Amino acid sequence: MSGFWLTEEQEAIREGVAKLCAGFDDEYWRRTDETGIFPEEFVAAIAEGGWLGVAMPESVGGAGLGLTEAAIMMQTVAQSGAGFSGASAIHLNIFGPMPIVKFGTDEQRQKHLPRLISGEDKMCFAVTEPNSGLDTSSLETRAERTNDGYVLNGRKIWTTGAQRANKILIIARTTPKDQCAKPTQGLSLFYTDREKIEAKPIPKMGRKAVECNMLFIEDLFVPADDLVGEEGKGFSYLLHGLNPERVLFAVEAIGLGRAALAKATTYAKERVVFGRPIGQNQGVAHPLAKSWAELEAANLLAFKAAALYDRGQDCGAEANAAKYLGAEAGFTACEASVLAHGGMGYAKEYDVERYFREAMIARIAPISREMILNFIAERVLGLPKSY
Repeated sequence: MSGFWLTEEQEAIREGVAKLCAGFDDEYWRRTDETGIFPEEFVAAIAEGGWLGVAMPESVGGAGLGLTEAAIMMQTVAQSGAGFSGASAIHLNIFGPMPIVKFGTDEQRQKHLPRLISGEDKMCFAVTEPNSGLDTSSLETRAERTNDGYVLNGRKIWTTGAQRANKILIIARTTPKDQCAKPTQGLSLFYTDREKIEAKPIPKMGRKAVECNMLFIEDLFVPADDLVGEEGKGFSYLLHGLNPERVLFAVEAIGLGRAALAKATTYAKERVVFGRPIGQNQGVAHPLAKSWAELEAANLLAFKAAALYDRGQDCGAEANAAKYLGAEAGFTACEASVLAHGGMGYAKEYDVERYFREAMIARIAPISREMILNFIAERVLGLPKSY
């Protein structure tokens, strides 16, 4: 971005993605939400357009662009009405493979990344576990060394897209915690085949078409060549991807909020009660105006974080705060939209109830609001650690 405005190239990205998304209307996304059928046609169109490689290196067939461009793309997808159903269907491909880009071998990059960019391979990312939650240092999944690789045993939870993935990026403990100087040491990252891992979908509140899973890993052999980077450094590799993920969640939530706000604004202009459009009433207009202001403010911080990241500067505070504000602003806009529709806000045909359900995702994942506030309190304000 140049100042507060998109460059010509970035505007072309926004327009190109918006044009593609226009081929997938409200009825399409309503149907995926009701049936739970994965949006295969949408993902195929994104892959065919080369968008899955927007942030991947040119050396492996990507566009070689930055987090700013990826954020523009993902926000446009969510804002088109696809919401998190559309964004989550491709989200992992955008920055998920970055540990391979940054820490993998040349052979791993050339072997795996072009197949992800083309859509030939589909990956999932397994980090969270039932007993550890956000405490990644307490992961229990084990990877025991053998002569020619590792054997993995354990469980993962909330792994998105595992039903369709043929590859998995997974973190496991290779050195017992009590043998490490720090609890975050001794964790290793692997990129390997997923087919032999049992995946059970978790029934959930929204985004039915993009499933989340409980994974059961039993005596899974992983070749030594599937280790990403050095053994024991997996946690530090994960940290490199956290800020981009927060920025993408922020802009997706903002895009969803904008889609909801557009629906509410149209309805408030057209719906006439007591002889006047309901948007003429401040009780309807003010919540929508407030949502616009909150969305725009969160958006500025999100793209500031993306710009800092692309310059190689520290963006931890901005990325976390953007995720917090973007998620809250998106949710508030979706809620205001449902309320502006009155009883019809509860009807599926107006789509805003779907937006409202999906808006909860960014308030919970990939990190809670409370942990973001803990981070800012400790790292930005210098207050004592509270946990």
